[in-house]
Amino acid sequence: VTHSIPACIGSLTINSKQLDNESPVSIFAVNKCYVTVQDGTFFDGSGFAALVREGYKVRSDVNITLEFRTTAVHGVLLGVSAKVDAIGLEIVNGKVLFHVNNGAGRITATYEPRGTNSLCDGKWHKLQANKSKHRISLIIDGNSVQIDNPYIQSTSADTNNPIYVGGYPADVKQNCLTSRSSFNGCLRNLVLTRGQQTELFDFSRAFDLRGVFPHSCPGAEH
Repeated sequence: VTHSIPACIGSLTINSKQLDNESPVSIFAVNKCYVTVQDGTFFDGSGFAALVREGYKVRSDVNITLEFRTTAVHGVLLGVSAKVDAIGLEIVNGKVLFHVNNGAGRITATYEPRGTNSLCDGKWHKLQANKSKHRISLIIDGNSVQIDNPYIQSTSADTNNPIYVGGYPADVKQNCLTSRSSFNGCLRNLVLTRGQQTELFDFSRAFDLRGVFPHSCPGAEH
């Protein structure tokens, strides 16, 4: 077993002596247990999760779905980036942006909530970002934005890089993200689909996890 248990552990005793888990000698990716908890992964706004160490190939078609909950109006959701070719999802000023660069230039689909509706209201919102060759679309809570790419000859995002979720390291360049703000909130049900290949990502199996707490999200009132 090479990944941590997604659970709360308390009242641990060894040889009848209770361990003091309030002042550990060292600690990594361990958070408190919440009185009210929801399914999801909590991002505390300081870090990121890095998935697929060997590299994710976006290529011509990819469909990304996830659910998010936040009260912050800025934050990186997801990025995969080579030097030029890249995709990126982020929240900027309360809008969701989906950027794609197939090598000829960046295009962006922007979803802006109407009226007083907010995507940063601490409630769950469903996101779907689709890249089909040179076309991209963004669907938030069933509302769709579609963009035609002027670079119609360029159809493939030739990446072979990790997927960064919720942020990215300072020494990593992301060609399709404009924000450096780490996501502060909860994510769940991250699925990437290419053709017949569908992957549901488990954050506890990330190869690098900073400020991210898999499988438990504090209840909305906390």
